[in-house]
Amino acid sequence: MKLVVALGNPGDAYARTRHNVGWLVADHLAHHLGARFTSEKFGAELAEARTGDERIWIMKPQMFMNHSGEAVGPALKFWKLELDDLVVVHDDMELEPYRVQLKVGGGHGGHNGLKSLNAHVGSPGYARVRVGVGRPPAPVDSADYVLGRFPRADDAALEACVAWAAEATRLSCELGALKAMNQVNRRREPA
Repeated sequence: MKLVVALGNPGDAYARTRHNVGWLVADHLAHHLGARFTSEKFGAELAEARTGDERIWIMKPQMFMNHSGEAVGPALKFWKLELDDLVVVHDDMELEPYRVQLKVGGGHGGHNGLKSLNAHVGSPGYARVRVGVGRPPAPVDSADYVLGRFPRADDAALEACVAWAAEATRLSCELGALKAMNQVNRRREPA
């Protein structure tokens, strides 16, 4: 069993923002796998699905980003999952917009959701599907930038990126992150 955690902030004010791209990926993945977010537990919305031979839970924590770990830590303990069973989808300002990269471990890069996860799961050694949002143009503040919405002119690029990130998440669950990295990180653009 795998736990896919999509980072984001609850509420309509944050819908389609760069910081909530993880939720867009979770929605796409759930839809693609024929699942729906029908249950709530651990302070999160959950969808149960299967991909290949793997049972997965897709989680959207319903607390603000900097408290996301409060949902994830208890879920891992409840299902007796290891860090190898955790895949986290999040926005990343270090990657150019609409680029997807899969990695295991590493620093939090100032991302408050990752800081909270690391504190509640005890280690940064889990798989991450990083979804590039790029850096803000000067003089825009980083917090304002990630809480800003994607431009409507980029709808096609965003949709392709979300589909690509959902595929990277699915591959990570089915093959394991290290094998999936070979397929995901070789591509510079969505297929």
